[in-house]
Amino acid sequence: MRWSWNDPHLRALVWQIAALAAVIFMLWYFAATAHANLARQHIATGFGFLDSTAGFGIVQALIPYSEEASYGRAFLVGLCNTLLVAALGTMLAVALGFAVGIARLSSNWLVAKLAAVYVETLRNIPLLLQLFFWYFAILQPLPGPRESLTLLPGVFLSNRGVVMPGVGLTGTSVSFLAVLFLAIVASFLVARYAKARRMATGERFPAGIVNIVSIIALPGLVWLIGGAPFTIEHAAMGKFDFTGGWRLLPEFLALLLGLALYTAAFIAEIVRAGIQSVGRGQTEAAHALGLSNWQTLRLVVIPQALRVIIPPLTSQILNLTKNSSLAVAIGYPDLVSVFAGTVLNQTGQAIEVIAITMGVYLVISLATSLAMNLYNARVAIVER
Repeated sequence: MRWSWNDPHLRALVWQIAALAAVIFMLWYFAATAHANLARQHIATGFGFLDSTAGFGIVQALIPYSEEASYGRAFLVGLCNTLLVAALGTMLAVALGFAVGIARLSSNWLVAKLAAVYVETLRNIPLLLQLFFWYFAILQPLPGPRESLTLLPGVFLSNRGVVMPGVGLTGTSVSFLAVLFLAIVASFLVARYAKARRMATGERFPAGIVNIVSIIALPGLVWLIGGAPFTIEHAAMGKFDFTGGWRLLPEFLALLLGLALYTAAFIAEIVRAGIQSVGRGQTEAAHALGLSNWQTLRLVVIPQALRVIIPPLTSQILNLTKNSSLAVAIGYPDLVSVFAGTVLNQTGQAIEVIAITMGVYLVISLATSLAMNLYNARVAIVER
């Protein structure tokens, strides 16, 4: 086959190869120049610093950590803290955003106006200022541990955070959790079978009762045979502060509240727009079939609105994860604060530290986008 420059496919291929070669050359040039400059200034390069001793403490660590641990271990601690606040913040923001978005369309004037005030207020105040508000104006002025507020029996709130009873593991914890997981998986399978049977024959299978019994009875049997899978450790007041139990740091609470409430305001508008995109005839038809307002919303409106809600909702979830890097402003030990802050200052290897941090956020964002796109494809309405 003869190739000619007049062939548009050949020209497109040549230009793409040339553009790729130019990008590779630029990356190589920048990397070589940076390496030469660092070597001339006797600045260490490479990722060997990750094995060196960190020598600093971290106030919140979800995995075992001490000052004798390595920089790599400190990186994992910061990453876990970031994932924790991002996951909890996403769940709270989505739940609150859906509630406020539905409330904005309520026929009750007061409920609708309160939801509107919430949305218009929080989404128009910079997130950093909201974090300062929650941390410096709400949590820091709270009384000390000895004068702490009792939220619930065993749960105390002070300027040191929230202290609550802790849960410890025993020898039967793994068996108990494994049986509970299998029971939950079985409940999903039973629910799918019940739905398929109802669609095929019209007969109802008592899936709800079966699932409740299995989820309670099977783990309960493990509990009775092997003993309690968990132990409860209550917090006790020491000389200056509480000891024992679990503690939620004020920095964590301020960051979680700020991210969740701020992002929920944007999600509420997305939900409102998605619901309003569903034709009014769908609601009228559902009411004509005898469905209640709640059944209409849950079975008719929301499933159709999701095709409009999911894409912008994905962007808000990504924004929440990336906005968690503002934690450095209030002292929460997230990935940016621990790794791109303390580790960078101690090692001086800015290129490697920043590259790792950027790569982590890129991977988290791509994984989130993939999961949301798969869910979007599943809930999308397939037209004939």
